[in-house]
Amino acid sequence: MKPLISFLFFFGLLGQLSIAQSLPHTDPEIHKMVAEVKAENLEKYVRQLASYGTRHSLSDTKSKTRGIGAAQQYVLSQFNEFAKASNGRMTASLDYYWVPADNRRIPKDSKLANVMAVLKGTDPQDDRVFIISGHLDSRASDVMNATIDAPGANDDASGVAAVMELARIMASRPFPATIIFVAVSGEEQGLLGARHLADSAKAENWNVVAMLNNDMIGNSTSSGTNLHDNTQVRIFSETIPYVESESDIRNRKYTNGDNDSDSRNLARYIKTVTQNYVEQLDIKLVYRNDRYLRGGDHTPFSQNGFAAVRYCEINENYYHQHQDVRKEEGIQYGDLPEFMDFEYARKICASNLATLASLASAPYAPQEVGIEVTELTNFSTLRWKAPAKGASPYGYQILIRETSSPHWEKAIFVKETTVTLPYSKDNYFFAVQSVDEKGNASLPEWPLPIRN
Repeated sequence: MKPLISFLFFFGLLGQLSIAQSLPHTDPEIHKMVAEVKAENLEKYVRQLASYGTRHSLSDTKSKTRGIGAAQQYVLSQFNEFAKASNGRMTASLDYYWVPADNRRIPKDSKLANVMAVLKGTDPQDDRVFIISGHLDSRASDVMNATIDAPGANDDASGVAAVMELARIMASRPFPATIIFVAVSGEEQGLLGARHLADSAKAENWNVVAMLNNDMIGNSTSSGTNLHDNTQVRIFSETIPYVESESDIRNRKYTNGDNDSDSRNLARYIKTVTQNYVEQLDIKLVYRNDRYLRGGDHTPFSQNGFAAVRYCEINENYYHQHQDVRKEEGIQYGDLPEFMDFEYARKICASNLATLASLASAPYAPQEVGIEVTELTNFSTLRWKAPAKGASPYGYQILIRETSSPHWEKAIFVKETTVTLPYSKDNYFFAVQSVDEKGNASLPEWPLPIRN
């Protein structure tokens, strides 16, 4: 993330605040990666996935040409091909799991699988994990019909295609942290693959810093209203976290941090990074975990206490979601590739790439970030500690916004771990990020009150 303000001279505070040299606005290597995202590759992946007829989670697993099994083998083969450029750091596999019958969408005990590619970080002491996902399964009008054609081009071959394209581009690049690329199954049957992965991550104490879910990122025209826009994409994020301790609740209420969950600040991070690296794409911050009547694979991660968000197109076309392929009254129904906007998908894929690359390259976040609340003053003093792991930060970025603002409005770069600013703590919200020399920043840390 580039700093929005490189220098800030507070003449009355120079004894407390020393200013470092200006940071580069953006990371040249991330620009190179973004330029490698190709709309034609996304179209190729989507058309191949749609060619399997149906990818229903309970469809054929043995056929090489039809069903979820054929689709899983295709994604796995592509991951293995991309892994050849990783010098052994990327490995791909099918992660099988059993789902018991639930008398709803799983009629009998079933064996499902996620397709995963793990790109190990180059720093053996760096335990951070970043996850990007799309769901491989598809459905038609009847969610239980596992044999009818359900090409699932946009929902969600588009998300899987983005995951595959990022795996292709990032496999050959070094990142200190680990990145997991995953095509989950069972989404349409109840977020089953994401639940399995999120529960496993929690049980095994993975340090999952951020999870990006891509679900329907390839359609730019709405049904009914006939709106067309391929310059905006929605990011859905939770507000009050699903998981809070009693002290978390007390601090949230005391600081009025209801709009600053880790997931919400991940969404803001995506907005800033996208502005820096991707042309003609604006992030719309949607202050909901997801849409009405629908759900997404980020939710099980949020429910396990991880920062997780959903990318979703700005306009939805319900003629091409959860519909049998057919033509009625001159309208073509069904989730077919010909209704997709692959240039739009390219830009959203580039946003994902810039976000993941920046996060996985950045230092660990600062520790014990706090704001002094010991006296009445029109200044604000923030204190924190350097991260205990990983490379030392080049410096830190103080993010500032008015309490009514949805997004950060100022960024101040400093080298110290204590700073006093001429902004009243009563009028502004703050957060602190660690930054490397190329401007890659950690997720922002919300300051807790320091009372003594």
